[in-house]
Amino acid sequence: MAKFAYQAINESGTTVSGVIEADSRGIAEDLLAKRGFIPSRLVRENGARSLSLGERLQELLSQVKAQELILFTKQFRTLLKAGVPILNALQVLESQSQNIRLKRAAAAMSLDIREGANLHDAFRKHPAVFSPLYCSMIHTGESSGALPEVLDRLTYIIEHEHKIRSDIRAALQYPVTVVAALGIAFFILLNFVVPKFAAIFKSAGLDLPLPTRLCIELHHFLAAYWIVLLVLCIIAFIALKWYLGTPEGRLLLDRSILRLPIMGPLFLKAAMSRFASIFAILQSSGVPVLDTLRILSATIQNQAIGGEFERIRERVEEGHGISSPLRNARFFTPMTVNMIAIGEESGKLDEMLHEISIHYDDEVAYAVRGLSEALGPLLIVGLAGVVGFFALAIFLPMWDLAQMTQRGM
Repeated sequence: MAKFAYQAINESGTTVSGVIEADSRGIAEDLLAKRGFIPSRLVRENGARSLSLGERLQELLSQVKAQELILFTKQFRTLLKAGVPILNALQVLESQSQNIRLKRAAAAMSLDIREGANLHDAFRKHPAVFSPLYCSMIHTGESSGALPEVLDRLTYIIEHEHKIRSDIRAALQYPVTVVAALGIAFFILLNFVVPKFAAIFKSAGLDLPLPTRLCIELHHFLAAYWIVLLVLCIIAFIALKWYLGTPEGRLLLDRSILRLPIMGPLFLKAAMSRFASIFAILQSSGVPVLDTLRILSATIQNQAIGGEFERIRERVEEGHGISSPLRNARFFTPMTVNMIAIGEESGKLDEMLHEISIHYDDEVAYAVRGLSEALGPLLIVGLAGVVGFFALAIFLPMWDLAQMTQRGM
């Protein structure tokens, strides 16, 4: 027999809530009706109301965007600061959330808390929605009794990370669009335009130049082996995705990203900014250093740097400070290490970490602008190369054909 949490209107028009046991949702509705209740909300024990097939598909496909999580966190903080009990606050968030995954998570957490679970344990049951950092901050706020203040700091972290990601994504959007357009144009010209001109040139008996012969050979190769190439691409994509899903593959990818000539320094600066901002807020929230390093290892989103945090944590457990293990760690910049050492010695580590975060925010902004300026000429060269190649492949034979026609006249 399952438990159902309900909200209903009784005979006097008052809203009541509670838990009822029944074998199914329909039986629960009948039991409430016999009591004279009109149910407005009925949730099963696992926190999920009965969904239609379309709603289930929508939940599987939906992702919680940063803006939605920021709004959820801000609303949660406002409700708690206004004195609304946690259970009622989660019910309000459930009714206000537009994202179905957030809505169902709030419903499930509401039921978990009704049954006596801690708030951070209820959050940890939804890792697809709430990151380890989010859950750890909730735990800190719940333990210290300063949950609204911690939620305020958590909002800052999410907004800060969203801004950095948005800046990098905006810088890469134009190059990716241009490269995709070049690829489509190359495919269309190679398979639909050049073959028609090649047939004309062949019937005229022209000696085709090298660019035209290359285009024709590429066209014939794709026409003969496109199925094989498609199968190989699919197999390679699946194999690569599987390998990158393993710890070894993810570590290799993250190390390779940091070694890229233009992108590597940008991602390293973004990681330093993320590290400093999260470290500062966790320290100011009263999280122990060892727990902070463990949270950073799980939330830095780069396995190469995350592995360094694990080694740093082991050294700190042995009695070393933070700056000394950082000096021997890879990827951490000298400025980061020196400022942390100064903050550790002066007892102002929070302030130094905040300054590091501000500095690398500016560095990321400069690097993003530099990335756009560096990729622009490369894209122009690539575009000129593709256009020039096909122009030679088409217009050189046409020039020969025009000369042949003039001689025939």
